[in-house]
Amino acid sequence: MPGSAGPGIAVPSPTSDAVLAVHNLKIGFSNEGQVHHAVKGVSFHINRGETVALVGESGSGKSITALSTVRLLGASAKVEGSVKYEGRELVGAPEKLLREIRGNDISFIFQEPMTSLNPLHTLEKQLGESLALHQGITGAKAKARIVELLTRVGIRDPESRLPDYPHQLSGGQRQRVMIAMALANNPDLLIADEPTTALDVTIQAQILELLAELKAETGLSMLFISHDLGIVRRIADRVCVMKDGEIVEQGPVEQIFSDPQHDYTRKLLAAEPKGLADPVPADAEVLVQTRDLKVWFPIQRGLLRRTVGHVKAVNGATLDVRAGETLGIVGESGSGKTTLALAIMRLIASDGPVIFMGQDISGWKSKRLRSLRRDMQIVFQDPYGSLSPRMTVEQIIAEGLGVHGVEKGRDRRQMVAEIMTEVGLNPDMMHRYPHEFSGGQRQRIAIARAMILRPKVVVLDEPTSALDMTVQVQIVELLRGLQQKYGLAFLFISHDLRVVRAMSHKIMVMRAGEVIEQGSTAQIFDAPQQEYTRKLLAAAFGEVAE
Repeated sequence: MPGSAGPGIAVPSPTSDAVLAVHNLKIGFSNEGQVHHAVKGVSFHINRGETVALVGESGSGKSITALSTVRLLGASAKVEGSVKYEGRELVGAPEKLLREIRGNDISFIFQEPMTSLNPLHTLEKQLGESLALHQGITGAKAKARIVELLTRVGIRDPESRLPDYPHQLSGGQRQRVMIAMALANNPDLLIADEPTTALDVTIQAQILELLAELKAETGLSMLFISHDLGIVRRIADRVCVMKDGEIVEQGPVEQIFSDPQHDYTRKLLAAEPKGLADPVPADAEVLVQTRDLKVWFPIQRGLLRRTVGHVKAVNGATLDVRAGETLGIVGESGSGKTTLALAIMRLIASDGPVIFMGQDISGWKSKRLRSLRRDMQIVFQDPYGSLSPRMTVEQIIAEGLGVHGVEKGRDRRQMVAEIMTEVGLNPDMMHRYPHEFSGGQRQRIAIARAMILRPKVVVLDEPTSALDMTVQVQIVELLRGLQQKYGLAFLFISHDLRVVRAMSHKIMVMRAGEVIEQGSTAQIFDAPQQEYTRKLLAAAFGEVAE
């Protein structure tokens, strides 16, 4: 069944062992009588025991292609072409057949487990529903099977976790539960849509290792969707590169990475933050200092809520950051990175001095702190969650000006237009709302909102983790340029060590609330002293820690 995947790109014909064969798939959505095609004639196949990766930037059609395989797109989508699972046509298939195949033969792992898991149901109930629906297993047999599945995906002491709700688990644990649900009915094909994007590098490595083990044990076939080419290279057998709803290139993973034929593939492979942060002047002013900073949360028990211990979220952090300098803060989820930053910004209580521009502000109340808020800003991980959907971009960016006042003799709209231009946005779009922008554009809006106040210190909390590789490069270059122009001090929190290396002058490594190592970027990356740091680097770069 040969086809085409963009101009001049040959598509290999599926073998007799193909689990999934997609041919000339077209997906359109109607809008005011017009049909917009999000997928335009895509063809590929997945053989038994094979992992095929769909890669490309946001909006390229990866997830829509995957969801269309078992018709999960809803009634508004118009699907044409052919999708065959083990020879059975799924396009236009009766709902009864699709229900048999969904969950049984083809299972999904979605990007964000917190939104995919029911927050009102325990783990036992959620996994039990799948077993009861597809296999008729209930009661003690179901519980035993659930414990077996949770053990298989690496959940420690699984019986004690059965009554837990999703919010009681870490991000890595929730993703493992999603994998357990996907594997509950022994599927032939697993479709994993960005399953590691929001996870720490060590958890990413564990999830990838788990998927590889399951593939080896069961002969599982996999469609793996990701924008992280480093992960794709480690897990995939073949790669399909998507752009604007078309596959522009496909082939064995080593061929794609070593000898890409299409310009767009070469662009994706080259999209990695490069270079190092510009040197900081020797006489640069120290803007932020902490000395033995602690953030302890009390553990209370009993009717009288007596304090029986403390969660030591941050336990003795000492740092200093100068004007024009970036301190990268790294570590796994729960290590205290964001808690430390919030304490420095005086958004949560802490013990120990916090010296901001020469003043110890650790004991200041909110009214006194208000005068400093203009100089302290935060850019969050999820720009869509931190931008009000009911406000225009102009209102969002200008909101801080309303609190702190417009500079004398300046027009508010003019200031918004200037900062939008500076962060690479067209000022003509200031009347639009957040949902009308891409992920990268929304992050630029969040940066503009912080920068319009001309702050001295900016906390960047995972500002690139949800973005495509090409957009990550753009955001890193933007932040570097703003830092150099205005002498900004950055506290850069991230689990992406490639981005941390490109952005940071110094690095602090945190684990379970403790600062276990800190030094210059070169020292940490070239000669790490702690085993935990070596483990982080090995997980990030696919190497074996010594």
